[in-house]
Amino acid sequence: MSKMTRIVSTSHTLSVTALEEASRQGLRDADIEHLFLALLLSEQSAGHALRSLGITLDAARAAIREQRSAQLGQLGIDASLPDAQRIVSPHETSGYEWKQRAADLIGRAAGKHADGSASSVLRELVVEPSGTIGDLLSHLGTSPEAVLGALDRAEAEAPDPSSRERRSRIPVHETFVPASPEETWAFLAEPLNIPSWDPNVDSVEPAKDGTWLGHAPTERPDGKPLRVKPHFRRKRFERVVAREPEHLAWRTAYPDAPRSRPVITNFMLSPATGGTRVTIGMAWLRRPGWRRLVGLPLRPFQRYLVWMTLVQIGSSASRRFR
Repeated sequence: MSKMTRIVSTSHTLSVTALEEASRQGLRDADIEHLFLALLLSEQSAGHALRSLGITLDAARAAIREQRSAQLGQLGIDASLPDAQRIVSPHETSGYEWKQRAADLIGRAAGKHADGSASSVLRELVVEPSGTIGDLLSHLGTSPEAVLGALDRAEAEAPDPSSRERRSRIPVHETFVPASPEETWAFLAEPLNIPSWDPNVDSVEPAKDGTWLGHAPTERPDGKPLRVKPHFRRKRFERVVAREPEHLAWRTAYPDAPRSRPVITNFMLSPATGGTRVTIGMAWLRRPGWRRLVGLPLRPFQRYLVWMTLVQIGSSASRRFR
């Protein structure tokens, strides 16, 4: 993975998670504490390091509330913080953005002498000059020094991502889900949950042949009509692998578009500290003859679109348990 690809990938995944956590508090902008939560949920070494210190999502959220209450108290303000709201994904609506100091921090992590990874973001975060994160870590019973030590160990033990990418012939994406492999597998295996993780499906119904038919959404989250070509309005789902709790695969096809290629969406699950590591991949049948040659120039763009879909699927699975 090139530095630019790593920067784009890390920035996107951290942004989605941090903005979701901000929306949970009824906020429209994400600050450094939301970035901390996003790192805690990261599948990269930064997330492994934080979770190895026993930091859980619930504990981190509680510590942030305590920290904010204390800050309000120092200002002489006696007010209760609002209850948590439903998480709103940035894909559902617009108007979410980073606060400037958080955006600047991410920029430094992608600077000349950094690689743009989540580890670089975490290293910048624990030395952030306001002291907010240091105080937060104190609330969680740890320290910046302990976090950096855990991060060094996690990076030393992590496999080389470039070798994994060379072995994989299909687009893959790793995500962390804060639930057990059994819970995560059950969620992904339940057909009625398909609309919760497939962004192109609004509802599902059983078909007579034992498969399931998904129906495309007819409007955007903001209520605006969504145009979908007639032959892509229905999507057939068939579970082709079901080895609980480590492997699940869905075969999908458009029954009204017989010339379209079926796709296999693979979910590989393995235990991780505090939850489950889910590796998601997509494979599709190649077109024979000249159609395959015509598609070659589009491969990089197609891989990017597939990667974006995998990121959305992974975010949706993680969000289900947050």
